[in-house]
Amino acid sequence: MVKGTKAETVVKILHKIPLKQRKKVKEVTLDMAGNMGLIVRKSFPNATLVIDRFHVQKLALDALQEIRIKHRWEVIDAENDLIENARSKNLKYNPELMPNGDTLKQLLARSRYLLYKSSSKWTDNQQQRATILFEKYPDREKAYKLCQNLSWIFNTTKDKTSALIRFAKWDEKVRQADFKSFRTIARTMSIHYKNILNYFDNKSTNASAESFNAKIKAFRTQFRGVRNIEFFLFRLTNIFA
Repeated sequence: MVKGTKAETVVKILHKIPLKQRKKVKEVTLDMAGNMGLIVRKSFPNATLVIDRFHVQKLALDALQEIRIKHRWEVIDAENDLIENARSKNLKYNPELMPNGDTLKQLLARSRYLLYKSSSKWTDNQQQRATILFEKYPDREKAYKLCQNLSWIFNTTKDKTSALIRFAKWDEKVRQADFKSFRTIARTMSIHYKNILNYFDNKSTNASAESFNAKIKAFRTQFRGVRNIEFFLFRLTNIFA
């Protein structure tokens, strides 16, 4: 285990492994951080760099949630104006209710999790909420479909050539939708496209490492931090090793 992600520190530790052994590493999955790529190139000369698909998809999901949050702040601000106006006239403010019983503010707050899921996995309540949401905010539906289309490319594409064509079509859809955050994602993908396409060779991800990292964080949170690092590592070894 290496403390931190500073390239020089990590490379120094990895170079303690004989070069003969490091040359046996054929593939490394990583995110799009520059220091990670530098570490791999300096430490594993024969390794192919593979951008983890879930890091790419997370960027798209973050952009989708950014649009939801933007609308939510606008609704909160508008509601505050209506409340203040009603009070100035000694009236009681009654918010408009959507067909499913949500106020508009609740609709935007409660739609957070359904946007992470495929529509085929929505519950009946989520399906009803999504229908109302997309009618009120068509741009949300556009952004949601961009996310789902990106996921579809990773799930169904078999080879690099097909993936490159589908990514190009996705990029065109992003341009037509004209979301600033999605345009930024498309630019990022174009910069790292070779390493992203390497995913389609073996469909490798670092999902297991990310899952283990989440378990460590949850375990640490239970004890509100760590004071004795050696004992903490000992407990991790006994529980998860």
